[in-house]
Parts: sequence; structure tokens; C-alpha cells
Amino acid sequence: ETDKAQNGIVLIKFKAQPEMGGQTVSELNNLIEKVKEEPNFVSIKLHVDPNDNTNILLYEEWEDLEYYNNEHMNTEHLQGFMSNSVNFLTGPPEISFWQVKRVFK
Repeated sequence: ETDKAQNGIVLIKFKAQPEMGGQTVSELNNLIEKVKEEPNFVSIKLHVDPNDNTNILLYEEWEDLEYYNNEHMNTEHLQGFMSNSVNFLTGPPEISFWQVKRVFK
């Protein structure tokens, strides 16, 4: 099974403005409900720092990172979220791309 193409992992770290952690999570929930309908979507896990709710991390799994970097980035819902995010984020998120090497269970 080693030749099977691996899904791409995307880690996105958001920093919410002070007192805006709750609103940021709520905005992300609304966004993710729409993202779930997109082709190549596998899953998203939304994490919040238990000691500072302005630190938010998305762990996303996609079948096709080419799609993610192009069509997904240009969807109306994502563009809308990005323009609206000046109201609750400190700046653009930090995005990194990963490939799963091995799963331990």
C-alpha cells in the first residue's frame, strides 16, 4: 500500500484579537460547514488552546492539495471569511503543509 497517494495535511494557526476567541471559533464553525461541501475535503479538526482561547489551530485533511491551493482558496465562502477576518483576527494565519509518514495507534 506504499504507492497509494497520501492525503495532504494542512495546519492553520490563527491568532484572534483579545477577547475575540469565541467569535473566531464561531466564524470558523460557519466557514467549515461550507468547506465540508467542497470536493476533495476529508476532515477538519478545530483545536483551541486551553490556556489562551485566542490561539486556534485547524488540522485539515484534503485529498488534493492542488485543489486546496487553487479552487478552495478562491471560493466565495473563504474569500468572505478572509475579508471579514480583520474584525476578529490579528492578521493572516500561519499555514503549513504536511504529509503523513506513519500512523501510530
